[in-house]
Amino acid sequence: MDSILATFLANPFVYLSMPLISGLVGFATNVLAIKMMFEPVDFIGRKPLLGWQGIIPRRAPKMAAISVETITRHLISQEEIFNRLDANKIASALEPALNDLVPDLVDDIMEQYQPRLWEFTPTLVKRRVYHNVQREAPALIHDIMDQLTRNISQVYDLEDMVVTTLSDNKALLNQIFQEVGHSEFRFISRSGFYFGVLFGVLQTGIWLFFPGVVAAPRVWTPCRLRNERYRSADDLPRDPIGVGPLSIQGLFIKRQSEVARDYGRLVANSVLTPANIIKGLLQGPHSDRFFSMITRHVQRVVDNQSSVAKPVVTLAVGTQTYRDIKQSAVNLLIERLPTTLQHIEKYADEALDLESTLSHRLQRLSPAKFEGMLRPAFEQDEWLLILVGAALGFCVGTAQLLFFL
Repeated sequence: MDSILATFLANPFVYLSMPLISGLVGFATNVLAIKMMFEPVDFIGRKPLLGWQGIIPRRAPKMAAISVETITRHLISQEEIFNRLDANKIASALEPALNDLVPDLVDDIMEQYQPRLWEFTPTLVKRRVYHNVQREAPALIHDIMDQLTRNISQVYDLEDMVVTTLSDNKALLNQIFQEVGHSEFRFISRSGFYFGVLFGVLQTGIWLFFPGVVAAPRVWTPCRLRNERYRSADDLPRDPIGVGPLSIQGLFIKRQSEVARDYGRLVANSVLTPANIIKGLLQGPHSDRFFSMITRHVQRVVDNQSSVAKPVVTLAVGTQTYRDIKQSAVNLLIERLPTTLQHIEKYADEALDLESTLSHRLQRLSPAKFEGMLRPAFEQDEWLLILVGAALGFCVGTAQLLFFL
């Protein structure tokens, strides 16, 4: 015992600094591991081995698919989204835009196929034609919405829209995980220091009682143990456990209400937005079916407008030209559709009320399902994070060994 005390007194600064250094290393490795989960967003270096890209951005499609599973299986379906939209209110929201659009459509078609006739058509007659087409618009919208909601699975893919949105916007994917798990990431960073200090105390004892023992064994075991410990602290126990006057529960599970509010806000305002939903409808994998649906309804409107005069019209311009006119009407409308549909975004946002819906339903998820939201972020390429922590720990342990000896 006297020799141990003498050894300590000979280099008190060295031995007292070991827990502090160990704590700082623990803090640094954890902060670095968290940074490496999210940064950089784009690959830096020379592929495939020399460089790095944040784990979540690199696995964006897979991480986005995990988010889709949370949204579509547990929170809301695409059928419910479209059922919340009222066809009459959509028609009202689109009416000003359609009224402005109809004259341009009619003029473009007539100037293309019957320029001289349209040029000499009296203004009063032209206005009558505009008015007749405008009068058909509400019924057209109502019919399209009715068929859309009844056949939504055939013309829309919500999962594809969410995956595409998050895969194309990796910074947004990062933001969702960072904001949802900000408290847990802060806990992991700080606890790295505290547990590092405890390990440093153990390390100091080993050096005092067993002089010369290499410090590098700290490399693998603490990294793996820390990883499992953080998981347990974040997620377990799922249900509150009373320990005397204290109540113990996993940090992430305990914050379910707060996380639900943050997640609902982020997803509603950045992912399941009316603009993204419309974009998915117009550019998604089933957009051709949606446009075919529009084609049938618009061509029916053209037929209705020609009605009694249709035989005369087809005789005057020819059957094929009449078909081309109908297709031109469809093409022009589809071309203007993205801009026109922007007018329903405000109504759709109010009608869908997704932020409130997502937050409320997320709060009601079971702890096991709720836990699955963030856990995949830790599990993806976990071995790389452990390897980085091990390498840093090895370097510090080796430096301590050289310095102390």
